[in-house]
Amino acid sequence: MPKFEHHVFICTNKRDEEADRPSCARQGSEKLKSAFKDAVKEAGLKGKVRANELGCLDQCEHGPVVVVYPDAVWYGFVHVKDVEEIVTEHLLHGRPVERLRLADTCLNTERCPHKLVPKGK
Repeated sequence: MPKFEHHVFICTNKRDEEADRPSCARQGSEKLKSAFKDAVKEAGLKGKVRANELGCLDQCEHGPVVVVYPDAVWYGFVHVKDVEEIVTEHLLHGRPVERLRLADTCLNTERCPHKLVPKGK
């Protein structure tokens, strides 16, 4: 089998409801994996694109979060209704979906408009 052209990683981390930060699973990410798998198959990309769920990507405030490699494109606030557009535009035609793309200034930074102040601080 040839190597995959793209990997789609879907955060399905689930935190306790009392946690200081949100979690992607609590924001609906668990439905994204099957939606991506179906859309990849329908687009004729099966064997070229692999959709995987994984634990925390540490971008909880942007959830649900999806990252596409090797392009290193991070998407935030992704919902099932967005999956077909990501597959068609990005994975099939090579054009990242800018309206869902997380700004570089929000990745791995202490300050971002989406970050919440932790409870008790």
